[in-house]
Amino acid sequence: MNETFPRMRIGVILADPLRFQGLAALFGDRTELLPMLPTDAVRRSDLSLLILEAADELFALLAAFRRARAGLRILVLGDSSDPAYISRVVAAGAKGYLPRNASIAEMEMAFQVVADGSIWAPRKVLAGLIDTLSTTEPVRQRVQFTPREREVLQLLVLGSPDRDIAGALGLSVRTVQGMVRALLKRVGVSNRVALTVYVMEKHLIS
Repeated sequence: MNETFPRMRIGVILADPLRFQGLAALFGDRTELLPMLPTDAVRRSDLSLLILEAADELFALLAAFRRARAGLRILVLGDSSDPAYISRVVAAGAKGYLPRNASIAEMEMAFQVVADGSIWAPRKVLAGLIDTLSTTEPVRQRVQFTPREREVLQLLVLGSPDRDIAGALGLSVRTVQGMVRALLKRVGVSNRVALTVYVMEKHLIS
């Protein structure tokens, strides 16, 4: 382990205990690695960051942490290399995404970057997010949404698909799809990931 790597207190939510042992071996005694449940992570205010394993409930957990601990810095470990999926993870509230097969050097750098409050993701994903924000026409006035549009955006930001949004709000899937298309046009972006990132960056919803 790099001796210059700073001491941290890192929460870990992993399904496989063997993976925790591997992380513990990586960090050695320079970092306090704490296995925990999601409820533990919500209560702890002294974590440098939280390592969260990508699983079926990933987006539900990210949504819950966003509501309960908006400032919690989360690094997701996963198997996917799909830029669209990783962008969705970041848009849902994670500060970083790291493949499980990342090198030790990549892990060290990712942990430090996320702990410092910056975003860590594959270069292609970061380039796409930057391009999305830099090429979007600036909004001179705060965009106004109807209460229903605000509900749709809140669920969209949480990573909910059209079917789940429709079920939660008592709408048809077609109605939701039409509202999303209208929101894309109004904000001036071309896809749902760009809309989510733009809304988050501009604080267009609470």
